[in-house]
Amino acid sequence: MVSHIQLNNRQETILQIVKNEGPITGEHIAEKLSLTRATLRPDLAILTMAGYLDARPRVGYFYTGKTGSQLLTEKIRKIKVDDYKSIPVVVQENASVYDAICSMFLEDVGTLFVVNERAHLVGVLSRKDLLRAALGKQNLESIPVTIIMTRMPNITVCSKDDLLIEVANQLIEKQIDALPIVKEVEDGIEVIGRITKTNITRSLVDLAKDEII
Repeated sequence: MVSHIQLNNRQETILQIVKNEGPITGEHIAEKLSLTRATLRPDLAILTMAGYLDARPRVGYFYTGKTGSQLLTEKIRKIKVDDYKSIPVVVQENASVYDAICSMFLEDVGTLFVVNERAHLVGVLSRKDLLRAALGKQNLESIPVTIIMTRMPNITVCSKDDLLIEVANQLIEKQIDALPIVKEVEDGIEVIGRITKTNITRSLVDLAKDEII
């Protein structure tokens, strides 16, 4: 999708014409620039897709009045968790701390989600939780993850339809690396994904790529 872009000289001129004289048809814009309608069509499409212009049948093009930063902000506020979710990494509640450390290392993640025999979310393990346990002089194979995990209902969760910007704020406020994406099921909640700081960074990179298209 095209968002805030660097406009070329002709697109800037078109934008100014529509600002001053809109609503105005594509044919009239083409006449003012001494161009054919076909030549002008790609520029009008870009300006419309980017949100600078809008068009109405039998009326013509008109300026939306929005700046590039406003258009970018609007796009950010439309991104949902489901657009950038990743696969969750889970461990069973009867797993040992040693098992959890191995899973975190092998899967290269910073957060594990603990589930019970019905695959319902019961806890969360962070890298800090496991590091704290590992620094002790206990046998990690004998310590269940339930001893050190954060339990429900003290877990912050999100749904696939939540806005990504709101989840980003939660990660910052709570100083955590990831949230489980859940859905309600009978007698509990099921983990269907995860959203991490890396996912959010990827969304920013995609927005930046869109800007230079």
